[in-house]
Amino acid sequence: MADIIPFKAYRPRPDLADKIAALPYDVYSREEAREKVKGDNYTFLRIDRPETQFPEDYDMYAPEVYEKAAELLNRMIKDGEFIVEDKPAYYVYELVMDKRAQTGIVACASVDDYENAVIKKHENTRAEKEADRIRHVDTCNAQTGPIFLAYRGRADIQEQVEKAKKKAPVYDFTADDGIIHRVWLIDDDESVNAVREGFSKVESVYIADGHHRCASAVRVSMKRRESNPGYTGKEAFNYFLSVLFPDDQLYIMDYNRVVKSLNGYEKDEFLQKVKEIFDVEKIGAVQYRPAKKGEIGMYIGDVWYKLTVKKDMLKNDPVKDLDVAVLQEHLLEPALGILDPKSDTRIDFVGGIRGLGELERRVHTDCAVAFAMYPTDIHELFAVSDAGKLMPPKSTWFEPKLRSGLFIHSLED
Repeated sequence: MADIIPFKAYRPRPDLADKIAALPYDVYSREEAREKVKGDNYTFLRIDRPETQFPEDYDMYAPEVYEKAAELLNRMIKDGEFIVEDKPAYYVYELVMDKRAQTGIVACASVDDYENAVIKKHENTRAEKEADRIRHVDTCNAQTGPIFLAYRGRADIQEQVEKAKKKAPVYDFTADDGIIHRVWLIDDDESVNAVREGFSKVESVYIADGHHRCASAVRVSMKRRESNPGYTGKEAFNYFLSVLFPDDQLYIMDYNRVVKSLNGYEKDEFLQKVKEIFDVEKIGAVQYRPAKKGEIGMYIGDVWYKLTVKKDMLKNDPVKDLDVAVLQEHLLEPALGILDPKSDTRIDFVGGIRGLGELERRVHTDCAVAFAMYPTDIHELFAVSDAGKLMPPKSTWFEPKLRSGLFIHSLED
């Protein structure tokens, strides 16, 4: 059962929340991050991407870069730009995109639950990506970006969420990308105990997004445990910053594919090959968005096609039956020669937030064919994780993105 605890968050002073809150560090390239922080003395991106405080050609992994992150964070706390709760609390965090609300609970999740697979993953992590966040967390002595977790919703937890939302929010602002962010505090003893009790009955929690941040937090915890052999398990470093969303709140967007060449095929030859594999319907110039699982849109030569997965392709397997896996196994690999989509430079991935027009643009500029996918369902993600398996690369695109800097979990509190 899940051990999800309240904590004493460092969080922005209310009048600065909209200025400090920033998109996650990994949505920006180095150049984009540098441009974003230019002339901005508040954005948390300065702390998440401290190399922006150094010359362009500076080694972004040098020790002094991480020390700069800690310096900036400690200065903001000292100057009162961040405040801290008097006692452990939970937070209700609501994000609204295109009039659709998504509400979760900010809390700290247990490292032991991750180690014991109560908290389940669906993708592997890369050591080099972990190393950066390990050094960042360790040097700052704090976790600054929350892990996006999901669970099967419970009425008792939702009751406490609705109760909190009847109070005045501690934050209510619209970010420059149009996303509305609202936060309410849960700090009365009765409600705090009810939330913790509710989560203690949740059998499994799932990493929706943030696998590298999660793995890094766990590694820092293990490092601290080695340095403190008498640890009790109650220390702050045994937990990591999270936002937990019930399954009915989550919105997963399509994660589409574009391929730069047809592997030697002429267009008509490739279309014939596709017809051997899928049921194919020509749509025409009108954009085609798949309406259900088992449908894939294909754009080639200024024409949209509807591809339908044939029943004999399905294998009653939670991974192999994902639309992205069917496309990879039956078309991208055998016909286009893309054996490893993680490393093959001929394939690129386009988040659904960019729209189908971006697929058309790529085909008109640097690609030969595009595939529009039906979004992976959250319960498909649960099924893969429950089976102890891994999702294919770029299977899910979650929106809206959680902001960094709204909640900070100190490893010493």
